[in-house]
Amino acid sequence: MNTQLLAEVSAFLWREADLLDHCDYDNWLAQWREDGLYIVPIDPDATDFADRLNYAHDDHAMRVKRVARLVGGDSVSTQPVSRTVRSLSRFHILADDGQTVTVRAAQFLREFRKETLRDYTADVTYTLARDGSGEGGFKLIAKIVRLINSTDALHCIGYIL
Repeated sequence: MNTQLLAEVSAFLWREADLLDHCDYDNWLAQWREDGLYIVPIDPDATDFADRLNYAHDDHAMRVKRVARLVGGDSVSTQPVSRTVRSLSRFHILADDGQTVTVRAAQFLREFRKETLRDYTADVTYTLARDGSGEGGFKLIAKIVRLINSTDALHCIGYIL
């Protein structure tokens, strides 16, 4: 096990979670490569996301629009703004070809909105490009959030998982 790589990847992903929890969306967007995809599938076994219904299947333009909706105050589903805390653990390097690193982690997200506290648990798979210009030397190529209850009726998810 490459513990140095695991430490670098963990630090990058913890920073990504911190940016989202503190609504620092400009810096979050800057962590992505232009061709990156943010995906939240409904089908927990899906591998072809383009031909399936997803909660999110965002390219660069859609990520920018999602952020604009979150900060713009015009969307009923995002008002009042949710307060969130993410915890990431169980980092497992799935692949490392020298250019990209694929890692799977567990994410526990607590959301507080309208006097209600909710939990969302997910397996998250990240594909990271080694890129000296990114914080921590990486850029996000893909983030696939597989909610463990994705096939159940979910409450409004008016934030980025």
